Amino acid sequence: MHRSTLRTDALMLLTALIWGSAFVMQQQAMEHIGPFLYSGLRFILGALCLLPLVLRARPSLSHPTASSRWPLRGGATMGLVLACGINLQQVGLLFTTVTNSGFITGLYVIIVPLVGLAFGQRAHSGTWLGAAAAVLGMALLSVGDGLSVAWGDLLQLAGAFAWAGHVLLVGALANRHDPLRLAFVQFVVCGLVSLLLALLLEPWNGASIAAAIPALLYGGVVAVALGFTLQVISQKGALPSHAAVIFSLEAVFAAIAGAIFLGESLSVRGYLGCGLMLAGMLLAQLWPKRPSAA
Repeated sequence: MHRSTLRTDALMLLTALIWGSAFVMQQQAMEHIGPFLYSGLRFILGALCLLPLVLRARPSLSHPTASSRWPLRGGATMGLVLACGINLQQVGLLFTTVTNSGFITGLYVIIVPLVGLAFGQRAHSGTWLGAAAAVLGMALLSVGDGLSVAWGDLLQLAGAFAWAGHVLLVGALANRHDPLRLAFVQFVVCGLVSLLLALLLEPWNGASIAAAIPALLYGGVVAVALGFTLQVISQKGALPSHAAVIFSLEAVFAAIAGAIFLGESLSVRGYLGCGLMLAGMLLAQLWPKRPSAA
C-alpha cells in the first residue's frame, strides 16, 4: 500500500513538472498563432496520440470496477471545464508572465476545499490561514502602482476556479470509468470547443501553424497526451485535496522554466509574493486537522 501511494505521488509530481514546463511552450506558441487555435490543435493532437491505446485497451478486463461504457457525459463535462480553464490560462499568458501564470493558476489548491463549503464540508484553520497568505501573496505579485491588477493575472485567477472544478471532477469520475477513455473524451471535447472559438475569433494561416509545430508537439504530445492522462490515472483512488497540493507544485516548475528559457525574473516583492502563495497552498493542505468528535 505504501509503495502504491509513493507511485501515485510520483506520477502526480511528474504531471506537475510537465504542466509547469509547458507554460513556456504555451507562451512561445502565441508568437505564431492565436491562443484558441493553439489550445484546439494541441488537444486534438493529444487525443490522436491516445487513440491507439484507447482502441487496444479492454476496460472490462483491465479495469473491472470501471464501467465498460464510453464515459461520454462525464468526459464531455470534464472537457468543457478543461476548455474553460486552459483557454483562460492561454489568453492570460498574452498579458502576464509564465511565473505569474503558474503561481496564480496554482491557487486552485485553496479553492478546492473552499468550494467544499458549498456542499457542507467544514474548512479547517489551515485552509483559512492558507487562503489569507495566498491572497496577500497574489497582491504582492500582481497589484501594481495605483492598485491596478494586470488583466492577464485576473484571467489566470478566473482560470484557477475552473482548474479547481476540473480536479474535483476528475476525482469523482476517475474511479468510475476507464481512465484512458475518460481522458480521450475530454481531449476531443476541449479541442473541438477551442477550435470553434478559434474559427470564430482568430485568423488561420498555414505558415503560422507550421512555425508553431515545435510548441504544438510539446503541448500536444507531452503536456496533453502524457500529462493530462497521467492526471486521470494518478487521481484514481486519490483524494482531490491531496492531488491538488502536489499538482500545485507546477507553479514552482513554471517559475524555474520561465527563468531558464525566457530569462524571467521578479522583484524582491514579487518573489515574496510567490513565497507567500506557495506557503498558502501548502498550509491549506498540510495543516494538522483536528480529529472529529466521536
